[in-house]
Amino acid sequence: MEKIASFTIDHIKLQPGIYVSRKDFVGREVITTFDLRMTSPNEEPVMNTAEVHTIEHLGATFLRNHKDFSDKVIYFGPMGCRTGFYLLLAGNYESKEIVPLITEMFAFIRDFHDKVPGASAKDCGNYLDMNLNMANWLADKYLNNVLFNISEDRLVYPE
Repeated sequence: MEKIASFTIDHIKLQPGIYVSRKDFVGREVITTFDLRMTSPNEEPVMNTAEVHTIEHLGATFLRNHKDFSDKVIYFGPMGCRTGFYLLLAGNYESKEIVPLITEMFAFIRDFHDKVPGASAKDCGNYLDMNLNMANWLADKYLNNVLFNISEDRLVYPE
């Protein structure tokens, strides 16, 4: 079998950032998949499932309610390796164009201190696996270490 595109990225060189993972066409429409890499693969510990789950709930809620992007969000969810998230948007975007959106989303997650949306037995299949404090901490780390002063090398996959 042919290797899928995401397995061709050099994860030894990959650092936290915002990357265009791929662009797919559905008819004439473009779907842009972003790699929101929060931890350095194979260098830092991966995120635990509780905080990943919390970021997923908060991020999806934020994005699906965003005044400019709600109708463009196709999917937001975690990577299986637990080093980041994928965001799929309808439209032809580059990483630099969504830095303000991702910064706004992670500021929302950092500052969120209420009941996590959808964190109930009725709404979620694993509602007890949440860690809001760690989600707040990881969002703050991503904001301060990556998003606030993001450099060009954190917007394009390493060669």
